[in-house]
Amino acid sequence: MFTRESPSQGPGSPRVVGFYEEPSGSIQYVVIDPSTKKAALIDVVLGFDPAHASTDTSAAQEILDFVRAEGLTVEWILDTHPHADHMMASAWLKEQLGAPAAIGAKAREIAKLWEGIYNTPGALDPDRDFDRLFEEGETFSIGDLPVRVMLSPGHTLGSITYVVGEDAAFVHDTLMHVDAGTSRADFPGGSASELYDSLMAILSLPDRTRLFVGHDYPPVGDRKDPAWEATVAEHKAHNKHLGGGTTREEFVKIREERD
Repeated sequence: MFTRESPSQGPGSPRVVGFYEEPSGSIQYVVIDPSTKKAALIDVVLGFDPAHASTDTSAAQEILDFVRAEGLTVEWILDTHPHADHMMASAWLKEQLGAPAAIGAKAREIAKLWEGIYNTPGALDPDRDFDRLFEEGETFSIGDLPVRVMLSPGHTLGSITYVVGEDAAFVHDTLMHVDAGTSRADFPGGSASELYDSLMAILSLPDRTRLFVGHDYPPVGDRKDPAWEATVAEHKAHNKHLGGGTTREEFVKIREERD
């Protein structure tokens, strides 16, 4: 897997290592408190072979191998939302690590929505499948780093953002990289208008905050490699869909033309 590290910027700043899973364009994160070597895993995926209708744990295993080689203690297995484009590895990771798995509380509503659409009652039961269901504004910690949960609907009705320490936020499928813009809002329960509000809330974080996105699909323009990190200031100035002060009406039109 293609990997890239974002070093800690000092006390209160996590070290972040991203792992790019090419088949689904997913970025998976290991978030580390350097002072305690405690860590969290965010949005780790299962591999899927549609030709054989089979899954594999190769991507998750590579991340486990990294965690063990670094001597890290995983305190949390986190997801930002139930995903329509890949499968969560949280259950398998919990078996391997014994760490609690968590997701946003509105995953219950997403599960109900999916049951009706896909006729799959009980396939996703957040109260059964996760140890913690986070509400807007809840806090927890990774080592000595505080984490705050922001409800960030729009891509799904229950997406959440994890704001870690003083300068990092894991913004899932709201933003894409600055040269790609923002994510789609046409999945069941999605809303371009709500997505705009979520984006504005994320961009109200301090300008130096590193924003880590959930997907990238290179090539994009002249860029050939996947990219997933940019600051709030960079997104406000250069994001393809938001840079320069896009209004709600302009943004909704952008998303309607692309979704």
